Amino acid sequence: MTSRERLLAVLAGRVPDCVPVAPDFSNMIPARLTGRPFWQLYLWNDPPIWEAYLDAANRFDIDALIDGYFPLRLPGEPVAEEDGWEPFVVGRAPDRLYVRQSRRRGGGREWSGTATVYYAADPPTWSVPLDKLGLPAVPAHFEPVEGRRDPDRGPAGFAAFKQRVGDRGLLGAWCTSTCALHDEASIYHYYDHPELHARWAAERVEQAERRFARLMALPVKPDFLCVGGSGTLVFQTVDIFRQLALPAVKRAVELASAAGLPTHIHSCGPEAQLVRIMAEETGLTVIDPLEKPPMGDCDLADLKRRFGSRIVLKGNLHTTETMLRGSAEDVAAAARRAIDDAAAGGRFILSTGDQCGRDTPDANLHAMVRTARTYGRY
Repeated sequence: MTSRERLLAVLAGRVPDCVPVAPDFSNMIPARLTGRPFWQLYLWNDPPIWEAYLDAANRFDIDALIDGYFPLRLPGEPVAEEDGWEPFVVGRAPDRLYVRQSRRRGGGREWSGTATVYYAADPPTWSVPLDKLGLPAVPAHFEPVEGRRDPDRGPAGFAAFKQRVGDRGLLGAWCTSTCALHDEASIYHYYDHPELHARWAAERVEQAERRFARLMALPVKPDFLCVGGSGTLVFQTVDIFRQLALPAVKRAVELASAAGLPTHIHSCGPEAQLVRIMAEETGLTVIDPLEKPPMGDCDLADLKRRFGSRIVLKGNLHTTETMLRGSAEDVAAAARRAIDDAAAGGRFILSTGDQCGRDTPDANLHAMVRTARTYGRY
């Protein structure tokens, strides 16, 4: 089987030739492998991070389940750049750049109230308050981001990237999110203005329906829809998730299922309750990364026993203790345990917990893939 065929089989509930293997390395490892400063990818799009990911997927021969890495922009949806906002470098250090958005207003310039920090050897930190960085409200000096690539993020760019992915795997597109609250400020806002959040919850359902209709109108459609969000149960209780985000997620899954499209949730952190809700109350296809303590609260064998006949489980080798700090032999042993815990009958994709660290040894990734291809044969 090709990687694409293997993943399609698993998502459809069939048993493939071997356990698919898709470690989570969407950012740091692909960026490292280019040998360039990380800001070259994230700010200058040289290459775009999603292209670097595909190169890494080919290098390690994984079964790539590409869950929303391509930043698809659909016709009719607003784009910040269309409002005249442009990035400017407002500060430099040997290991980082400080970038703010600005646009012309009347006879002067309007500046964003936050900055993004682009690092030489780490992914960016987005939307940092100026006082935390010691930056003034109006920069004394700034320089345009010249020579920046502008990759096509629209339907044509999506179609071209899907063609490049080919048999390497499946390409997903975002439809809605399990996260309505995503930081401390939004939690305070929820309790201060519950009526607004109740209204926004209803609007999210409508937004999911509109996004789905636009996705289905594409000449080249995604292979699956992404309906997750990082840290769903970090800034939201289960009750808040049910109130604010679940209605839109349910609707998107319902629409996708009727159209024959699989659906995917990525949600790092505590996730056991989310697995239960999605398996018992929706037709969600696949969920990851099922992190172990202390990063999460998932026991892979227990989740397989309780829900493995209803939902595809994707996980869950520990990204620090095993993938980053362990030996290739440690990785192979952990991969065998995960396969023993969850592979029976299919509906399992061997993966890691959330995002492998930048310095994860290549040998460990090769060991994980090799174990899936050999020990993971049905």
